[in-house]
Amino acid sequence: MPRTVQGIVAVLGRVLLCTIFLMAAVGNKIPNFSAVAGFMAKAGVPAPQVMLAGAIVFLIAGSVSVVLGYKARIGAALLLVFLVLATYYFHAFWTATDPQAKQEQMIQFMKNLGLMGAMLLIIANGTGPLSLDNRGAETPRSPAE
Repeated sequence: MPRTVQGIVAVLGRVLLCTIFLMAAVGNKIPNFSAVAGFMAKAGVPAPQVMLAGAIVFLIAGSVSVVLGYKARIGAALLLVFLVLATYYFHAFWTATDPQAKQEQMIQFMKNLGLMGAMLLIIANGTGPLSLDNRGAETPRSPAE
């Protein structure tokens, strides 16, 4: 795949990957702060207002970092921490007694596992070409050149 095409595909992938996190923050958690904090309290999250503020910061900072490809490994780590905690507190399918609720929570749990895998891939490999982390990096030459 040509490097330019690879870069465009990587940028598109980063944008699509982080849309869920940005929308969770600006479309739900910020405008519904009190209701979300109340829901978190009922789920047993300690210091729900503080944790919610932290989650919003992690979601926005992590998403912007990954999308721009600037300090993306740190951004992916922020999103990974968010995912681990959100999955534990809100998608514990193993505690559900209702079969439908158990299935719904297992689906959400598995979705989050996939997103965790994506964050680990970014932590391991970076964000690819067309990222701020790789600006100024010399384009590798093919053996034929």
